[in-house]
Amino acid sequence: MQAVKAYVATTRWSGWTVELASADASFRRYFRLRHGKRTVMLMDSSLEKESLKPFLDVTDRLLHTGVKAPKILDANLKEGFLILEDFGNTHYLNVLDRSNFKALYTKAIEEIVLMQRADAKGLPPYDKAFLHREMELMCEWFLQKYLQKYLHVHLSHDEKQTVKETFEIISNEVLAQPQGLLVHRDYHSRNIMIPQQGEIGVIDYQDAMNGPLTYDLVSLLKDCYIAYDTHNIEALALKFRDMKHLPVDDTTFLRWFDFTGMQRHIKVLGIFCRLHLRDGKSGYLNDLPLTLHYLIQAAQRYEKTRDFAILLQKITLLNITKES
Repeated sequence: MQAVKAYVATTRWSGWTVELASADASFRRYFRLRHGKRTVMLMDSSLEKESLKPFLDVTDRLLHTGVKAPKILDANLKEGFLILEDFGNTHYLNVLDRSNFKALYTKAIEEIVLMQRADAKGLPPYDKAFLHREMELMCEWFLQKYLQKYLHVHLSHDEKQTVKETFEIISNEVLAQPQGLLVHRDYHSRNIMIPQQGEIGVIDYQDAMNGPLTYDLVSLLKDCYIAYDTHNIEALALKFRDMKHLPVDDTTFLRWFDFTGMQRHIKVLGIFCRLHLRDGKSGYLNDLPLTLHYLIQAAQRYEKTRDFAILLQKITLLNITKES
């Protein structure tokens, strides 16, 4: 906090009150600077300064295409601080319910269509190597460290081979869909803000990449923090296809959607366990069951991934048995 206040003292917001707003899954922290009714947001990236240049770059790309990203009001890249437009405290997860989720998701889908008009050239590629690097997080942090520590489970050689073969199948399917689009990579209910009535604001996009069509769509509709019934989610997914005027049938598009979801949820299982085991952020363990549910549900639908679903079901059953 001392470094934050020292930085604020050098800016035109000197004398404004400084209050902690939030901390995310990374090492970033956010502070709200307040003077009367006026507020701005301070992003403290002093522990990961390398993320600031990508954040500024992607902000510029998004603003140029009409996405409501926060305007940059001041930057100190040397110390790792940015002052941003404040989108307030209300995000989608605060307001989503069964009466409004279709309308809110439709608005968020429209924003994906807008984001995908942004220039993706020069962004890191979401290629096969990166897809596998993300999925390997599950092997290290969930299948090895988490399961061994809490369930004393060690996968057999055949089970490890099933996982390896499944990863290959999934990456091939993800790469079979249209590529070359700006991908937010964490577009879900906690990263979509409601700064004022009728608007949505997009945050936490500094890790954006050049990648597949359905990634942000599945992040939104198969959100690891909240879920709605499959029929409505698939209808919303197909609405995105129609907004994009894509000449592809329902079965093919939903296959892209499902396999991209599998890749994401495999990665997220690893990240949630890493946040718990390495970083002491154990709250994310509460989100493991829903993430596993999404993954098993999608893997069960396709013959090529059914053995993987069976393996995950066995692990889930072990966990339930242990807890009871």
